[in-house]
Amino acid sequence: MSYVNPDPDPRRTTGLEPGGGVPPGETPPAESSMPEAGPRETHNPTKGWSKGPLTAILAVAVVFAAFFLAYALILIL
Repeated sequence: MSYVNPDPDPRRTTGLEPGGGVPPGETPPAESSMPEAGPRETHNPTKGWSKGPLTAILAVAVVFAAFFLAYALILIL
């Protein structure tokens, strides 16, 4: 991976003044002109749902469904 300086060089970039400012009427360089705008995140890869929260959600859903099934059976009988 090559390093790209996020600060454009005023000598090579059109529309920039020597201090890096933009004169009135000019459009500043677009964000896409800086390909490496942020650090690459490798410390927190996505692994999906963990087993604990998924089990708890499924248990609540089963209890909820069982309650309404029992309530419907009581109304029928």
